[in-house]
Amino acid sequence: MTGATTAQPEADAMFDSVTPRSLWVDAWRRLMKNKLAVASGIVLIVMISTALLTPWIAPYDYEEQDLAGQYQSPSWKHWMGTDMKGRDILTRVMWGARISFAVGFVATGVSLLVGVTWGAIAGFAGGKVDNYMMRFVDILYGLPYMFVVILLMTYVGRSIVCLFVGLGLVEWLTMSRIVRASAISLKQKEFVEAARALGARPGTIIFRHLIPNLLGPVIVYSTLTVPRVMLQEAFLSFLGLGVQAPNCSWGSLANVGASVTSPIQTYWWLIVFPGAALAITLLALNALGDGLRDALDPRGAI
Repeated sequence: MTGATTAQPEADAMFDSVTPRSLWVDAWRRLMKNKLAVASGIVLIVMISTALLTPWIAPYDYEEQDLAGQYQSPSWKHWMGTDMKGRDILTRVMWGARISFAVGFVATGVSLLVGVTWGAIAGFAGGKVDNYMMRFVDILYGLPYMFVVILLMTYVGRSIVCLFVGLGLVEWLTMSRIVRASAISLKQKEFVEAARALGARPGTIIFRHLIPNLLGPVIVYSTLTVPRVMLQEAFLSFLGLGVQAPNCSWGSLANVGASVTSPIQTYWWLIVFPGAALAITLLALNALGDGLRDALDPRGAI
């Protein structure tokens, strides 16, 4: 009787050890084992939290000027120095983070909305519909994407909304191809066939069955799209075609620093601090994206 009692907890423990885990739980555990990805995630959480809390934690007002304190080097009063109008660089870098992150996330959201829908419809429909839709994508691929954005910003307007839409509309092409390839492989699966047998409409199958099963590659590509969009915004702002004053982004701040810093040793803090913030963010986003790709890959290490 004692032996049977002792064996019961062992059997329960063995049952618990073989309890199946979902793919998302396995992916989370693999991600937590990637120290670089975890560290990058922590860095991003800190930077995004700082950007969100900027109106309450910024040391100075956004446009507060002190013409008597122009071009002050970093000190205890101004940790990142001041610019040509005596404005605190730390405050402006914090405010610039809000614009840079907003451009990255909103433009990525636009690219996801267009790219996922386009690719899922093309992959599920197949035949001539797929051929026409993807040939349209090939034509757009042949156009210099930055040239398209510059034209849009020049003729439509240099507002932040146009910047969001313009960057998003040139980033959806690769996403559409990724989603299309996955949709082609999934549309022959049993759950899709079952939905067809039950009389589900094509739109229902696409948006309720196909797209939810494509979240893995979509999430991975999204984390890699955000830094690319932020870099493109910085490039446009560096050319003077991006965020316009009085707003600022890291790219526009670096542009201002480059325009007055000659040689760089003179007022180095004007370009070093915005550039460092952008570089750290891009590295963290890319490292997190690589970690998510490895975690969501079923062939990854367990």
